[in-house]
Amino acid sequence: MIRRKAGRRSRTRTNRKRGRYIQARPALDKVDDLAFDATLRAAAPFQLQRKNENSNLAFSIHRGDFMKKIRMRQSANLILFLVDASWSMAVAERMEATKGAILSLLTDAYQRRDRVGLIVFQKDRSTLVLPPTNSIKLAQRALKYIPIGGRTPLSAGIKMAMDVLEREKILHPEVVPMLIVLTDGAGNVSLGNLPPIEETHRLAAMVASKNIHSVVINMEAVEFDQGLAVQLADHLNAQCYSLRDLKADHLYSTIKYEINARK
Repeated sequence: MIRRKAGRRSRTRTNRKRGRYIQARPALDKVDDLAFDATLRAAAPFQLQRKNENSNLAFSIHRGDFMKKIRMRQSANLILFLVDASWSMAVAERMEATKGAILSLLTDAYQRRDRVGLIVFQKDRSTLVLPPTNSIKLAQRALKYIPIGGRTPLSAGIKMAMDVLEREKILHPEVVPMLIVLTDGAGNVSLGNLPPIEETHRLAAMVASKNIHSVVINMEAVEFDQGLAVQLADHLNAQCYSLRDLKADHLYSTIKYEINARK
């Protein structure tokens, strides 16, 4: 992935003249950040052929020999949790695990300027409980009271998550987004006229088309699982996990694994 601005943590290639020089590629028309060592190596095999071009030259370099630097820098992560807060699952267990994982990520990310946010969906709406932040104090304050209960407007949650990530991408172009969805995939409230599941899958495909790295945590019990979370993950082009014990440290380690795998 090529980006244009500086950042931290996750490794991405950058077009800026900053970052560690890792390799060289043919420059073509971009000659503002030449790799002199690679350019000299590219021209070296042709010196015998070019010795008569100009007797005053000790070493002949043509434009076609130009090599540009490929650089790598660290970028900040934005981890957005999308959590089912309806009565369809064990709300208390799910929320405690999510809160613990968020606070662990913020503690770990303080030096790296990573940011974490939380959206919950229940009844007929989704709510941005924690706007993306790197402040542990703001997170602790926001996570005290979270609305729960009611039906499962999963499509509303995905729509809000997509809007938040797009807005953050405009405000912070260097950010690398990750969407963590905790659900059983059984949405039963639509935003429009489509059936809830079909609408959810269409919105999930839109998220995938924007190259947003997503992860689905399947919250349905094994004996009742209808495969809806896996279907959602397929449309998000995401990995689907079923955590035997939903605890903060297990959720945190799963997210860290996905961050490292993305690198």
